[in-house]
Amino acid sequence: MARTSEQSVKRIRIGDYLAEVPVEFHYDDGKDYSPTLSAADALRVERVFKALKRGDIAAAAIDASVYRLTPVSAA
Repeated sequence: MARTSEQSVKRIRIGDYLAEVPVEFHYDDGKDYSPTLSAADALRVERVFKALKRGDIAAAAIDASVYRLTPVSAA
């Protein structure tokens, strides 16, 4: 069976930080399964999540683009 893939971004928000982790979704043609991530992509997402949880922005930035969110007043 043919296998297709699609580049995407997994977003993780912890507190005031947002991380965008590049991932690749894999689809098996002819099956009704949801797209899957490779083990390497899943581990990368987990590393970024854990780094943000412990406040280690430098470690999260190794595998992701990290942004600090700033609230904006509408008034």
